[in-house]
Amino acid sequence: MRILVQKFGGTSLSSPQAREHVISHIKRELDENYNLVVVVSAMGRRGEPYATDTLLEWIVQNGDALPDREKDLLLCCGEIISATTLCSLLKIEGISSTVLTGAQAGFETDDHHGNARILDVRPTRIIEEFNNHKVVIVTGFQGQTTSGDFTTLGRGGSDTSATALGAALHAEMVDIYTDVNGVLTADPRIVEDAKPLTIVSYAEICNMAYQGAKVIHPRAVEIAMQAQIPVRIRSTFSENEGTLVTHPEGFHDVQSGVVDRFVTGIAYVSNVTQITVDCFDGPSNLQLKVFKSMAENSISVDFINITPTGAVYTVFDHESERALSVLQEMDLRPKSLSGCAKVSVIGGGINGVPGIMARIVESLTEQNIQILQSADSNTTIWVLVKKEDMVQSLRSLHTEFELNR
Repeated sequence: MRILVQKFGGTSLSSPQAREHVISHIKRELDENYNLVVVVSAMGRRGEPYATDTLLEWIVQNGDALPDREKDLLLCCGEIISATTLCSLLKIEGISSTVLTGAQAGFETDDHHGNARILDVRPTRIIEEFNNHKVVIVTGFQGQTTSGDFTTLGRGGSDTSATALGAALHAEMVDIYTDVNGVLTADPRIVEDAKPLTIVSYAEICNMAYQGAKVIHPRAVEIAMQAQIPVRIRSTFSENEGTLVTHPEGFHDVQSGVVDRFVTGIAYVSNVTQITVDCFDGPSNLQLKVFKSMAENSISVDFINITPTGAVYTVFDHESERALSVLQEMDLRPKSLSGCAKVSVIGGGINGVPGIMARIVESLTEQNIQILQSADSNTTIWVLVKKEDMVQSLRSLHTEFELNR
């Protein structure tokens, strides 16, 4: 049985014209003799009737007192509306399909309502339905606890649903359809000469997603990577095959030939605050106190540098006042710099190559851009800059590593 998973996001389903494109993608793959699992998100974006953000605003407008369990019950409605609408449209086209909720599709989760983790996926019902239908539509973003309560998987949950089903069903491919034509080397709204990428590795796209590129949720990539299921990121509004996400060994199979590059893309996260905490009394357990206090107050920290005499890290601007208050209550004297941006240079070829950091420093220095902090991993080098320098940093680094060619 040849199985393909297609996932369509909210913008792909938000208008009659968009839904026509969705149906054409389904028809094309049926002609290729695939059994299709079609995972859908809620239709549209904030302000449109059935979008997830609209449902969340409805809760706020009506007292904002809905418990998390019942909130998940409401949020599941958006995907159910999308799925049943698509089922009806396919029926008109003479295509037999059926709709399964996340629970019916086999998603078992923990009971962390609003951001549940998948414990298991048992797609038995999907396989059974293939005996009667070539298309099984599954509501993304949803699961069910062992006690039978509806759960939602958090932001990007439909991407996660799609790759989890791809892994459980041993699908040939997972196609993530969105409103952009694959992955670009940088945000085209900032870097005008950003170029589309034909192929990227799981590690590269996962880092790009974590560092601000919102083409796919990193949890979804991690699941696909573990199962070695290839993923394509495609535009609903084009027949272009978009960007293939696979393991590096698969690069040699791409028609364009071997991909040989150090840097794949540039990403960014803006609106962060740098916090510095110094120890003035000699060696202590200051670092433990700092990060334990952040964890106890549910403040997310990033870009962490630890020295024998202190710690430097970032938090989002909207959490900075609370973070500073927590530290001051501990009789610490934190310093802060708000309005910063983390710029990331990402590439599977960075590891072990001398001179990459030197080129980053030289490129930014030529633009009189101050580097406030830096860190690196096997596939990513991060620099912290002032927010007013972010745009020029992205453009300069994009040019430095010849990503515009």
